[in-house]
Amino acid sequence: MSIVFIALGSNLGKRSFYIKEAIKRLQEEGLELLAKSSLIETQPYGVTDQPNFINAVISMKTSLEPQVLLQLLLQIEQELGRVRKRHWGERTIDLDLLFYDEVILQEKNLILPHPDLQNRDFVLGPLVEIAPNLRHPVLGITAKDLLLNLKNGAEKR
Repeated sequence: MSIVFIALGSNLGKRSFYIKEAIKRLQEEGLELLAKSSLIETQPYGVTDQPNFINAVISMKTSLEPQVLLQLLLQIEQELGRVRKRHWGERTIDLDLLFYDEVILQEKNLILPHPDLQNRDFVLGPLVEIAPNLRHPVLGITAKDLLLNLKNGAEKR
């Protein structure tokens, strides 16, 4: 069994419902919920002319391989009404695989750990809440230190 961390986000419709429903569907597919962060409201990242998001991070235990898990995440997004109109655009639900154990993977449709998580406070804040000492296998520092580095970098700008 592998431990995975998944970021969840929603900025359309019943945002909290979509987050909770995605978690429920993952559990129905056999993943075991280990920890769930608080839901936080955040401003959009990248494309800012859209509604605010509700974000969270969960950790789960799974026997699914990374590519199979990715396909499940995409399937749940589609089932919950996600329509991909524009990059970083509005969505009913967004499910991003952040970490899969300590796997380092670079494939066409899946990079692990998630390649941009160290730049996203809306991911790092909830991640630190549930796993502050989780070590990034590429960068070699903890989630807590990644968030601290991001905040310090923002203050210097």
